[in-house]
Amino acid sequence: MDKKKDLDLDGIEFEELEDGYDSIPKESWKDKSFVLETVKEDGIALEYADKSLKKDKSIVLEAVKQYGFALEYADKSLKKDKSIVLEAVKQNGDALQFADESLKKDKSIVLVAVKEHEYALQYADKSLQKDPDIIKAAKR
Repeated sequence: MDKKKDLDLDGIEFEELEDGYDSIPKESWKDKSFVLETVKEDGIALEYADKSLKKDKSIVLEAVKQYGFALEYADKSLKKDKSIVLEAVKQNGDALQFADESLKKDKSIVLVAVKEHEYALQYADKSLQKDPDIIKAAKR
């Protein structure tokens, strides 16, 4: 990240950089309100969240809205959730690579992804990689 931003959540101050997250007590990453506020500021923080919170739709949704690639750290069940994946690819089309295979076959999801970033086409199911509508959207 280019900029640094100090966050003060539950009295814990840290820089909005990945290295700063290692110094946060593990217990904090089990606290839903702490994780929710953190991912709203920096979606990549989802990587550090407790496994149970990576299954929480509200937390994952906020994370992917802020940083589409946070989809990588979401629970497998949410990588199948169309609304979650749609928000992720709106933010960064290349987040399609972390979606469940079933959604890589979903034309509406792939269209959004390739409109956001043409190279997302490589992550779409082969059946859609030659679809004229998808190709047209990717070339815009």
